[in-house]
Amino acid sequence: MGGVEARATEAGEGQALSPVVEGAAAPDFELPDQNRQPVSLASVLGSGRSALMVFYPFAFSGICGGELAAVQASLPEFQNDATQVLAISCDPTFSLGAWASSAGFGFPLLSDFWPHGAVASAYGVFDTAKGRALRGTFLVRPDGTVSFAEVNGPGEPRDQDGWRRALSAV
Repeated sequence: MGGVEARATEAGEGQALSPVVEGAAAPDFELPDQNRQPVSLASVLGSGRSALMVFYPFAFSGICGGELAAVQASLPEFQNDATQVLAISCDPTFSLGAWASSAGFGFPLLSDFWPHGAVASAYGVFDTAKGRALRGTFLVRPDGTVSFAEVNGPGEPRDQDGWRRALSAV
């Protein structure tokens, strides 16, 4: 694993797969956050926490901004001793840093910029035609198993009550 380089262990570069389903093993990855610090799924799970992975198309966009602002407004429900929020887009780290700073997000914004969309592809939520992540949400238990999975199409905001139900079942 190199520095801040993206690595997806279940998909090749540019390969789109079907969305990861509940009960499947979550593909491991390492991506840089908004501060260009590496964050890996294995490190979150290794700490005994679940990971709530929220893929979104673009920083500074209306629906994405609303969804992540709602996460921030209810952060103790989504991020706590049992769970870590990981928000993932294909935006570069510099854009994510500016967005995190201006919005005051208290969770990592991870950049799946290079290889472009490799992690989103591994989870089956990369839109190859538009070069962006779809609105995919995955809850990964500490044992690496996906216990919740949903994918919404472009322009379709997510219902975060489903996330709350999934978190309460962990």
